[in-house]
Amino acid sequence: QVQLVESGGGLVKPGDSLRLSCAASGRSFSEYIVSWFRQVPGREREFLGGASGSPFTTSYVANSVKGRFIVSRDDAENTAYLQMNRLKPEDTAVYYCAARQGYRISGNDKETDYAYWGQGTEVTVSS
Repeated sequence: QVQLVESGGGLVKPGDSLRLSCAASGRSFSEYIVSWFRQVPGREREFLGGASGSPFTTSYVANSVKGRFIVSRDDAENTAYLQMNRLKPEDTAVYYCAARQGYRISGNDKETDYAYWGQGTEVTVSS
């Protein structure tokens, strides 16, 4: 099992950057794919991307945020990151990290594939 805790959310202005962290506890962090989702009220949770652990590291970023968001992880620190650049008001959401066992991530990943979830961190983009 793995437990996940997100941090780094907050209120920012359009165009700002923000980095979310997902700290994991438990064994064998590198055996888990860690991904990021976001959700706004009344809508389904949106898959943003994620990365698998070493030594097979693969990563994926959804087209909707590609070029602005970057996923990364530090297996030595048991932490995954979501770097968000050039934030827009429509990026306002609750952001979640999630984990599943595996070594390869693709754009077909969906919410139900993930067994472990953090509590979420709120990001508000507003002037």
